[in-house]
Amino acid sequence: MYAIVQMGGRQWRVEPGTKLEINRLPLEVGAQHTVEQVLFARDGEQVSVGKPFVAGASVVCEVTEHKLGPKVISFHYRRRENWRKKRGFRASLTRLVVKSISVGGRVVEAEAPKPRTVTAPKPKPAAAPKVVAKKTTAAKPAATTKAKTATKPAAAKKPARKKTDK
Repeated sequence: MYAIVQMGGRQWRVEPGTKLEINRLPLEVGAQHTVEQVLFARDGEQVSVGKPFVAGASVVCEVTEHKLGPKVISFHYRRRENWRKKRGFRASLTRLVVKSISVGGRVVEAEAPKPRTVTAPKPKPAAAPKVVAKKTTAAKPAATTKAKTATKPAAAKKPARKKTDK
């Protein structure tokens, strides 16, 4: 079953267990909030359309927390005038959880979360100490130096040419 409700000037599609963040409501955390403005409801094949609201339909929500929304920065400037204005804004929000939807005398409630059974972790078997064998490296041959090869004797020097006057 689901319904479309109107809250805080917006329309929301809700089912039992749905979490919503709407504009701040003046309610304490843990309080129940009943929404009578149900625009549409569907339960399997049965459809209820309101004109403007479905008669006798309601959605019960629980307030889980109050918080601030993400920061929105408004930055204005005028070119070539060295004029800038920066403002920040964070909306005040209320987080709700839909507990039940009732239409025409039929009530559908959110399923309770399954309790998690926590068991102690299984002990790991004690691992045998690892024996690490030292790696043996092959003996490298000694570094060899370049052996000088037989070099040719330097060419015999010739006398400089004589300058001739022309």
